[in-house]
Amino acid sequence: MDKTGDFYKTIAKTTEGVIFKDRGSKFLGYAFPVGSEEAIEKCLKKVQDEHPQANHWCYAWRLGKNYEHYRVNDDGEPSNSAGMPIYGQIQAFELTEVFIVVVRYFGGTKLGVGGLITAYKTTAAETLKKAKTLKRTIKKQVEIIYEYDDTSKIRALINREKPEIISEEFGVKCKIIMGIPVSKVKGFKERFNGWKNANARILD
Repeated sequence: MDKTGDFYKTIAKTTEGVIFKDRGSKFLGYAFPVGSEEAIEKCLKKVQDEHPQANHWCYAWRLGKNYEHYRVNDDGEPSNSAGMPIYGQIQAFELTEVFIVVVRYFGGTKLGVGGLITAYKTTAAETLKKAKTLKRTIKKQVEIIYEYDDTSKIRALINREKPEIISEEFGVKCKIIMGIPVSKVKGFKERFNGWKNANARILD
């Protein structure tokens, strides 16, 4: 994970249908980029609708740009034999904002807890190996209000940091809202609050 707190890692797009087989049982892996539990529910329903005859739909997810929320589900398999091995791969790939579901078609031979752990772990791992991962910047919005006569000097300071400009308003009093990487927000805000006739505040 990024130690500065400026980035999080996720997958770029949905990865579908990675297959693992063991003693007649077939496992299919799906990985989805998600941003909410509502999105996860929709993705799970999509997979269940595509595989109505499957025996299990086991899954794990992690949400939050700071990697703070997760859940696992064994969906009837022995405790910790499916959801946790899937989640372990989310951890191993250092991902968040991601949902992985592994569909199992039972092949008639029991695999045992060890076999299940291997099957779900391997399917999740191969699914994530196939997925394209990317880094996304975590930003906070900072608002700066300043006098119009100071525009050129203020803009020179802003351009030095190369922030994302979200909106601008010009008048006697001017206002700019910018997206700033979280590790730079405090110093950025203090720099502008030290400027005469300028004020900066964090919006989120």
